[in-house]
Amino acid sequence: MSSPVSVNRATAGVLFGVVSSVAFGAGGPFGKALIAAGFSPLQAVWMRLIGTVVVLVALCLALRRPGQLATMARNKWPIVIYGLVAVAACQVLYFVAASRLPVGIAILLEFTGPVLVVGWEKLVRHTHVARESAIGVGVAMLGLAIVVQIWSGVHLDAVGLAAGLGAGAGNATYFLVIDRLSGTVDPLTLTTGGMSVGMVALTPLAAPWSAPWHILGRSVPMGSHHLPGWTLAALIVLISTVLSYLTGAAAVQRLSATVAAGLAYVEPASATVVAWITLGERLSATQIAGGVIVLAGAYLAQRGIGRTTGAEGDSTRSILGTTVTTEALIP
Repeated sequence: MSSPVSVNRATAGVLFGVVSSVAFGAGGPFGKALIAAGFSPLQAVWMRLIGTVVVLVALCLALRRPGQLATMARNKWPIVIYGLVAVAACQVLYFVAASRLPVGIAILLEFTGPVLVVGWEKLVRHTHVARESAIGVGVAMLGLAIVVQIWSGVHLDAVGLAAGLGAGAGNATYFLVIDRLSGTVDPLTLTTGGMSVGMVALTPLAAPWSAPWHILGRSVPMGSHHLPGWTLAALIVLISTVLSYLTGAAAVQRLSATVAAGLAYVEPASATVVAWITLGERLSATQIAGGVIVLAGAYLAQRGIGRTTGAEGDSTRSILGTTVTTEALIP
């Protein structure tokens, strides 16, 4: 029988993991509502990043961790790549996809990231890829074909499809960069640095000085509901970004990498449910079945990667938007 302490710790880890995934999944519908109200996808992402940077810098100052700037300087190029590709490009492309496709499909396309990681490891790095991962790739591709209903000539928006797959590439980059930095850069430092890089890079492209900031003071429709614009912005920053990163790190600290990674697959389901409740978006039964197959394939690919790295003593995980090192932000 497990001791009460271990049970409580495991239960807390599961709760943190579920909260992290649900929080991430809710970001798409909130962002889509702001984009429909007048923000461009670039402006919506910039607003998300600037708000997140402010909160994370405040956390850094409050925690007073020594050596954070020195750590960033030593690992500046991986952090720059992380900020440009895994943060800025990934989020922009996801918001573009979510603005042109049902949120559930957009996030499924982004979840091709683990599949792309398998291809990178096999074709570029020429490393051994577990058979389970290879099978997962095939299963995920089959599910993706069903989601987009390729037999009907792909009636979904072509730009949205391309953006969703691009977000998947950003997701894959997220894993690959953090895999390299595992054990050398803590989650708070990496997230703060990456978000700052992404914000700076997007500033001239997003042109925030011309954004319709007045929308934040108005009521914004979300399907049959209405919420103040500033409330949606606060939810994206505090819930879908800051909270999700912190609870994701706490989940990894309390659970094994395999268990914590499995919890991340709550995200697509939660995004679809939130989009259904708030935006009235519904997927067909065929698309839902394809989505289940995509997630099953991605999960198999993830498990294969986890077993390969686990054999080498690496304690990383490759899940969308969740910190992958075991160094915790939450005690």
